[in-house]
Amino acid sequence: VFQSYALYPHMSVRKNIAFPLKMAGMPPAEQDRRVEDAARILNLSNYLDRRPGQLSGGQRQRVAIGRAIVREPAAFLFDEPLSNLDAALRVTMRHEITELHQKLKTTMIYVTHDQVEAMTMADKIVVLHAGRIEQVGSPLELYNAPANIFVAGFIGSPRMNFITGPEAAKHGAHTIGIRPEHLEIAAEGGWQGRVHLAEHLGSDTFLKVDSPELGELTVRVSGERGLNPGDEVRLTPRPDRIYRFSEDGRSMT
Repeated sequence: VFQSYALYPHMSVRKNIAFPLKMAGMPPAEQDRRVEDAARILNLSNYLDRRPGQLSGGQRQRVAIGRAIVREPAAFLFDEPLSNLDAALRVTMRHEITELHQKLKTTMIYVTHDQVEAMTMADKIVVLHAGRIEQVGSPLELYNAPANIFVAGFIGSPRMNFITGPEAAKHGAHTIGIRPEHLEIAAEGGWQGRVHLAEHLGSDTFLKVDSPELGELTVRVSGERGLNPGDEVRLTPRPDRIYRFSEDGRSMT
């Protein structure tokens, strides 16, 4: 399944999805059954008689995914298949692909730049950077024990805060990393800062805090915390959640 749709423009959606089955000589009745099942999963049942030119970009990508699903292959190769879908449909399709994987027990190699997709869908993540494998592991292994600064910054949303200078030296490191969810608002002590941006998302609030000593820090707090731009805060990191990195960016255990 490609990022580009690679559909036959002169064929209907039904024929596009069924094309690999037709080429394999599958009986028409079985073709129809598989096409209908895939269309139901992908919310395409009402579009089977349309041509790709009559569909939106997201609908075309779903047709391409359907064409792969009906083949029930030995392995699926996905190249950012959800990048052209709207946010709500992307969440739905993540669930559908995950459920499909659990049902078929088939290997899926899935390329994505979206770390949320990687964290929620993968059994094992291979983090690539400039053609090199930086780390291989389960989502939680990469989240809890990143091998280097690149992995630490990629895994987790919002991304990890990185601090250098004297504060890092106190921990015997060139750089320390602290995730936004591991910074707590303290009544006293800690690092002093001023909120300059508050993103209220309901269950959570993301704060951008300017610290004279450390620069800008991102903090994740409960959505019920009534903090606003201009408020003074003090931040305390969880001691067991401070990540240490050497000058070359590697994790120091």
